[in-house]
Amino acid sequence: MNINQLKYVIEVAASSSMREAATKLFVTQPALSESIRELEDELGILIFERTNKGISVTEAGREFLNYAKSAVGQYEILEERYLSRDSGKEHFSVSTQHYTFSIRAFTEMIKKAQPERFVFSIHETRTRDVLEDVRNLRSEVGIVSFSGTNEAVLKKLFRDYQLEFTPLMTRDTYVYVWKGHELAGRKEISIEEMRGYPCVSFDQSDDSSFYLTEEAMADYDFDKMIKSDDRATSMEIIAELGGYAIGSGMLSDEQVILQGLTAIKLKEEDPLVIGYITRKGHALSTYGERYLEELLKYKEL
Repeated sequence: MNINQLKYVIEVAASSSMREAATKLFVTQPALSESIRELEDELGILIFERTNKGISVTEAGREFLNYAKSAVGQYEILEERYLSRDSGKEHFSVSTQHYTFSIRAFTEMIKKAQPERFVFSIHETRTRDVLEDVRNLRSEVGIVSFSGTNEAVLKKLFRDYQLEFTPLMTRDTYVYVWKGHELAGRKEISIEEMRGYPCVSFDQSDDSSFYLTEEAMADYDFDKMIKSDDRATSMEIIAELGGYAIGSGMLSDEQVILQGLTAIKLKEEDPLVIGYITRKGHALSTYGERYLEELLKYKEL
């Protein structure tokens, strides 16, 4: 077993086919298939189920995949810190759901710290990736949220991943529509009144996306749903199709990015609890501590 085989397994699991994974990895499909079969033979387990309809991860494969992601994450951290041209520079990383206050805290931390040589990263990504990045210490701090719909699932994952969650704020539920939308002047609206318009949701691209959504009202049966994994794309869809998104209502804090949208209070109650996660027992770096100082300026709880 080697690090390349672990990377192969992770990529195949994230792809729709072996051919797609081989293309992304810049290897031939036969070489990729053979490498994974050799790994399965060495481990004595079947990682992937192969049928004429494609491949899928087995139960044993899912467990192995969790360990593989952790091992590859740790290897990449070591590689970046000690083997790359960036060795000797200050390093710090944050992973976050789509909240601009987390980005502002990041930029404020850099402005105040003013390190001379550094490689800092901020990953605006899926809920699962935020959790895994912090668990694997790819990021020291993660920003996540949950509502009543998925609170139990997220808290279980916090325990399973050995993560500590610190709440910062609780936000009521709003819908965002374009300023020219026919309902833009409303102060309050029900989700049923929005049924005729397409809801634009962030695509978690995960088997358990229902439970890992970063938006409220996840259990509502939307007639029209468009999934997007890019903020600018979502904005254009909302503007062009008269759609809407569900969010925290922090429009005044996000004018730079959300300019052109207006927030309408949703009658249904499904408030979001937003906070940060760190790995239990891990001592934060100086930059991690400074980042938390900036985050805590937004604390309302």
